[in-house]
Amino acid sequence: MTIESRRPVHMTIQNLPMLEALHAGAPNTPLAAKLHLYGQFVGSWRADIDYHAPGGATHSAEGEWHFGWALDGKAIQDVWIFPARRLRTADTAAEPWFGYGTTLRWYDPAIDAWHITWFDPGRALELRQIGRAVGRDIVQIGEDHHRVLRRWRFVDIAGASFRWIGDVSWDKGATWTLDMEMRARKVP
Repeated sequence: MTIESRRPVHMTIQNLPMLEALHAGAPNTPLAAKLHLYGQFVGSWRADIDYHAPGGATHSAEGEWHFGWALDGKAIQDVWIFPARRLRTADTAAEPWFGYGTTLRWYDPAIDAWHITWFDPGRALELRQIGRAVGRDIVQIGEDHHRVLRRWRFVDIAGASFRWIGDVSWDKGATWTLDMEMRARKVP
């Protein structure tokens, strides 16, 4: 193998078949009405994020959140980054609260709800939840790998903004503690 053949190639969706196969341009037509619950977020968002660490400190920064149709339009995948890439430098050491993860959401007609899997490989975290509409909000609930209950809610949803609230419960839902809050605005 020559040195030239080992140089990284700038990959785009046009020359990377995996990304082309993952991406869908629109929701799956028979499921479109149900897929709108999360489909309304497809696009890019800027988020002002407040993370409340267990020790009491709050870390605030701008984040970015990108949603897209995936897997033949039957799923929605997002990428969530905190702090935003433009705020990171090669000299900045990663903090334990930094995040760079992805979520895959798909609708299951058998339970009239969504299966949600989120993971952040940089922190070896993974969470599975079930999500559904609750009034005008979207509520997702599931236990993490430590059997801690996590509730994630999309609230105050408008055309170009929403608020996301992450709560944690160490007593199986009897009480909840605010873990993270995001105020998101759509990027034009």
